[in-house]
Amino acid sequence: MARFLIAAEELALKNLLNNTLGRGNILEFCPDEPSILERLKSINYDLIVIDMELKNGDGMKLLESTKSMAPTTPIIVIGHNRTERVVETIKKGAYDFIAKPASGEKIKNTIEKALENQSLKYEIDYLRRQQDVIYDLNRIIAKSPSMKRIISIIRKVCKTNSTILMTGETGTGKSFLAGAIHFNSHRKKGPFVEINCANIPETLLESELFGHEKGTFTGATKTRIGRFEQANKGTVLLDEIGDLPFALQAKLLRFLEERVFERLGGNKTIYSDVRVIATTNKSLEEEIQKGRFREDLYYRINVINLHLPPLKERIEDIEGLALYFLKKHSRNIKKHVEGFHPEVLEMFKHYHWPGNLRELSNVIERAVLLTEDKIIQKDSIKLGKDNYTELPKSISSSQSLLDIERKTIIDALDKSMWIQKLAAKRLGISRRVLNYKIKKLGIKHPRWRKNV
Repeated sequence: MARFLIAAEELALKNLLNNTLGRGNILEFCPDEPSILERLKSINYDLIVIDMELKNGDGMKLLESTKSMAPTTPIIVIGHNRTERVVETIKKGAYDFIAKPASGEKIKNTIEKALENQSLKYEIDYLRRQQDVIYDLNRIIAKSPSMKRIISIIRKVCKTNSTILMTGETGTGKSFLAGAIHFNSHRKKGPFVEINCANIPETLLESELFGHEKGTFTGATKTRIGRFEQANKGTVLLDEIGDLPFALQAKLLRFLEERVFERLGGNKTIYSDVRVIATTNKSLEEEIQKGRFREDLYYRINVINLHLPPLKERIEDIEGLALYFLKKHSRNIKKHVEGFHPEVLEMFKHYHWPGNLRELSNVIERAVLLTEDKIIQKDSIKLGKDNYTELPKSISSSQSLLDIERKTIIDALDKSMWIQKLAAKRLGISRRVLNYKIKKLGIKHPRWRKNV
């Protein structure tokens, strides 16, 4: 249902508009400029229609004042067809001009097109604003020391054109941070092109990266522009570069050194000004030793190295990330879920998160789908048992979760002669996470200086 404001006095035109637009919409007719402007002060309309042949006013003057009051609302003008009048109305901001005598079909089609165009504008504006929020470095959740350090480095590398290698487990957010680097750099108005080296068959990957000429192979019926060429003045993300076929690595190395290449089957040298960000969850040093990755290419992409920590080593970030995913999935699923029970957040902090951020997002999406409450309860959460540190059942239920956690850590330390490295291994967490929990819970021991 749409709401229309119509400036018209002619009975035949009013009847035509009623018959054409009245069903399922709200039509408000106003015969003069003062009443129209008064309504625009307090009501937002989806579209405005102005008859240029008003008896009690100047149609052109009304168009100007209406556009001033409602600058984003599309305005359709109806009047006798005179070229100079049509040109003037468009210059003054009318979306379209419908010549009299107007048919109902012409009016309907023009108005539907105007509403569709307005909807697309809103959608583009929304996506742009969302993009700004997503890639705003100040809004990235980074309370843990490791992530604070990474964001600090990203702020510096955004100002450069240096090639970046991001390493880390699957699901740690490498692709997202690559996008953040692009959209906070001077290249942000250029393309951001992502290529997953693991998902594209080896036989097609060279054409995907560098393009091909017409007739190069069976099925090459026209020239194809490759991703590096498409990304000129922008950024290319080579996701999972560790899976790039060895045969293609030499061509990529040449491109990184000279920013030039030839299309498959072509002999014309093409230059493309792109920044390259590469990501991998593999150890490229091991791949080099096994003969699967070129050592010279490794040194060429490893100008700036960012290693993203797994989620289990970002304990300080888990609550903020959980609330972010809760808000996101609640909005998408159209459910009003406000937060988590404290026990759920403690569960999250004890879980090892083998799937990292991706797994956290999936767990919360499932919980939002299942819950009927405004607060996510423990029974809506499903975590992998093999990756969860169970709390001792012998502890009284009246004790707080912090007391339980403190006793669990002290027991592990005691069994490990109060050596943090051994206790961390016994608990299945990293030494850094254990050290964080020790400080948080105020656990002390006089022998640590000798044993740590």
